[in-house]
Amino acid sequence: MSNSSKKFVGGIDIGGTNTKFGVVNRSGEIIEQDRVLTNAHTQVADFIEDIYSKLMPMIERAGGVSQFAGIGMGAPNGNFYTGNIEYAANLQWKGIIPIAKMMSEKFGLPVKLTNDANAAAMGEMKYGCAQDMKDFITITLGTGVGSGIVVDGKIVLGHDGFAGELGHTIIRPGGRLHKGTGAKGSLETYASATGVRDTALELLAENEDTESLLRDFAINDLTSQTVYECAIKGDKIANEIFDFTGQILGEALANFVMFSSPEAIVLFGGLTKAGDLIMNPTRKAMEENLIQVFKNKVKLMYSELKEADAAILGASALVWD
Repeated sequence: MSNSSKKFVGGIDIGGTNTKFGVVNRSGEIIEQDRVLTNAHTQVADFIEDIYSKLMPMIERAGGVSQFAGIGMGAPNGNFYTGNIEYAANLQWKGIIPIAKMMSEKFGLPVKLTNDANAAAMGEMKYGCAQDMKDFITITLGTGVGSGIVVDGKIVLGHDGFAGELGHTIIRPGGRLHKGTGAKGSLETYASATGVRDTALELLAENEDTESLLRDFAINDLTSQTVYECAIKGDKIANEIFDFTGQILGEALANFVMFSSPEAIVLFGGLTKAGDLIMNPTRKAMEENLIQVFKNKVKLMYSELKEADAAILGASALVWD
């Protein structure tokens, strides 16, 4: 059934720390938004009640439930097919949580769920730099590495709803241990903000005789941001860290290009703030590792969505026709 007469949707992004939510109109403007602490409640029903107490008044102020096409949700391990959050490692509600059904019953609206990275890709396709594209990949470079793959205008979900975990592909066999999965050498252990910090610690240890501004920071204060600040001051090791990270990311992106031949790869998340320091070695390594038929065809872009709003927009994009 078409929802073309509806003016608004709700968008909810469940993160490990905060859950952001808001009311979004057809133009992709967030009319109103708020947040709650995700793990403040041991029972998921209490968590939903907390959201309801803040989101329902927003819905009423926008004209009530009759004006809404539904609610879209992005969540770790959110399954589009089932509407369940399934075995999310960073949420305290364990096992399988039928959150879409619970939310729909609470609000009296249709609710659609997907994982957070797929929601980001949906947001890019509906409101961002991929509005005219049917084939693209989004890569979120944050605490971890998330991804959403769009082929022929549709998110790739796989037979069980969990396709597209590009951050967990093995890019250095036998490499760094991923504490969450037990895998060794996955992209996430290198190309995330956490991975950049681990690379910094490794390179500082391997180059004990090399002076570096990074040595002025306590271990707990070493972050991808401090690495960036030192790199733009010309610090040799800090620049090597971005070259190394970009090399690995570029190699991985080459594999992804040869898999789905996207028009563009859209990079998003905190690590993209490093700009050319990360983009230049990434682009170079990607092109070097592509076979001829794919070379110089794929745009490597930054997301145009405002980072603070992207998660809500992405979730809301699930609902529109």
